Amino acid sequence: MPIYLLIEGMLIGLVVAVPVGPLGLLCINRALMMGAVCGLFSGLGVATADALAAGIVGLGISLISGFVAEQQHWLRLIGGIFLCYLGYKIYRTEPVAKKQINNVNGLVSAYFTTFLLTISNPVTLFSFIAIYAGWHVPSLQGEYIGAALLAAGVFTGSALWWIGLFIGLTTFHDKFSLRFLFWVHRVSGAVITVFGFVVLLSLTPLRKIFGIDS
Repeated sequence: MPIYLLIEGMLIGLVVAVPVGPLGLLCINRALMMGAVCGLFSGLGVATADALAAGIVGLGISLISGFVAEQQHWLRLIGGIFLCYLGYKIYRTEPVAKKQINNVNGLVSAYFTTFLLTISNPVTLFSFIAIYAGWHVPSLQGEYIGAALLAAGVFTGSALWWIGLFIGLTTFHDKFSLRFLFWVHRVSGAVITVFGFVVLLSLTPLRKIFGIDS
């Protein structure tokens, strides 16, 4: 049973990590412009948040999941604004020779920004609820070792994806021209900004302001 949960968690972690969303684009952008180590730490921030969410849902901790659900409007507002800011900043950045960020403060900042953006998004918890239902993951309420193994598996699967991705980016980085990086900035910045606006427009007050709810 414990080994099964670990393996199942790894598969779930891969399934969650592979689709390249706005945070994936942010991590890739950092890897290309600030070095693979910075990009990897950004990816590990996402993986840690996914693992924490996996453990919370597995244990069925209603206090934390309830708090996220109750405060989702504020969390979406903060997360949406921050994504818009990051997207605009990336879009406006002109590609130059790669600036390596390997200092502790820079790496810690890269890790925690993606961790907070991921864990503050209510969709993260709800996505694991849906995945567990689809995969028929058993309830682990009160089984802390089982939940920890499942969360460790999710982190491992997600982390393996990020490690493989950034090894590839490091290997082929020299083949990327400044023109290519220019378009990476423009496309990833625009997508991240648009996603931030989508998050903001999901808030009921803003939907009314923009006339989305009639």
